[in-house]
Amino acid sequence: MSVGEEISSLASPKVLEVAPYVPGAQINEAGWVKLNTNESPYPASPMVIDAAQAELDRVALYPDPPARRLRERIAKHWGLSAEQVIAGNGSDDVLNLLIRVFSDADRTVGAMEPSYSLYPVLAACNGSNWKSVPFEQPFRLPVDQIVAGGFNLFFLTCPHAPSGVVFPRAEIEELAERFQGILVVDEAYGDFAGESVISLLKRFPRLVVTRTFSKSFGLAGLRIGYGVSSPEVIGLLDRIRDSYNLDRVAQAAGIAALDDWGYYEATIGKTCYVRDFYRNEFENLGWDVYPSQANFLFVRPQNNEGEFGPEVAESLFKHLKENRVLVRYFASHALTRDFLRISIGDEDQMLVLWDTITRWLSNE
Repeated sequence: MSVGEEISSLASPKVLEVAPYVPGAQINEAGWVKLNTNESPYPASPMVIDAAQAELDRVALYPDPPARRLRERIAKHWGLSAEQVIAGNGSDDVLNLLIRVFSDADRTVGAMEPSYSLYPVLAACNGSNWKSVPFEQPFRLPVDQIVAGGFNLFFLTCPHAPSGVVFPRAEIEELAERFQGILVVDEAYGDFAGESVISLLKRFPRLVVTRTFSKSFGLAGLRIGYGVSSPEVIGLLDRIRDSYNLDRVAQAAGIAALDDWGYYEATIGKTCYVRDFYRNEFENLGWDVYPSQANFLFVRPQNNEGEFGPEVAESLFKHLKENRVLVRYFASHALTRDFLRISIGDEDQMLVLWDTITRWLSNE
């Protein structure tokens, strides 16, 4: 038996069965156009940079364990109490807490299929009973199937990933009324949609909404996320939260970001304008594009003969990468394998993307 096999035999079997989450490629060399991980193409607010730098002289000290000031600032932003807010090391941290508190081998957790592929990984790591609900129609919410699924915890990504579609608020409200477990609406891309279901918390104490500073606030490198719900739900999550799950630089940056909301309204507006412009451009090519309300587009490419399908999507994906343009291709599911997901970059990045696609269409 090799050393590696000996060590593996000491690991929990549930860990060995986990298929790890694979994020978008991170290539940090110059000359690449990176449109594959839905990051903001715009810099963080100068107020955020100043606040983060001011904390560097205090990094020898532990951060505030519950991130009280950040929770209070998030609560003020949404008209909630601080007891309704939990801060995390990215919203993924909050998703993990929800899995650990509200699911196990006997308490089923699930999500739509396809959606954010981290959900089943977190469930597997926890030894939770996982079950997905397939879309009967592409990215239309099957409320009856979710309600009948026997879930103790259910994740609903809205805007949906990877399509960018927003589920109708009335359907989410109906689901919240009928669902007997913990319903989590993951609004990682919510700022680009201009709407939220956070106001529904007044009526539904088992509803949780998660959000992140990684996308619209341009702070992916600082890993700041949060969840909002009833004080009862937040209290349960706090029981198992790591004492220092959010560092002091991140806490200060999150507060400053919300204090400079006007700056981010402007960058969000630019992102949405560019998104809608290029959606129209792709549609003018005859390509199918979902009506995204996120900071990406989910497009079905066609070649110059009007053909589409997995081979065409993969051909364009490879052509873009060969020309140092990164996008995402999800080849493993019938609803995604004809499509590419393209993050919205700034004007220069999108022009490079468009020029590279034009050359692919010309068979150059």
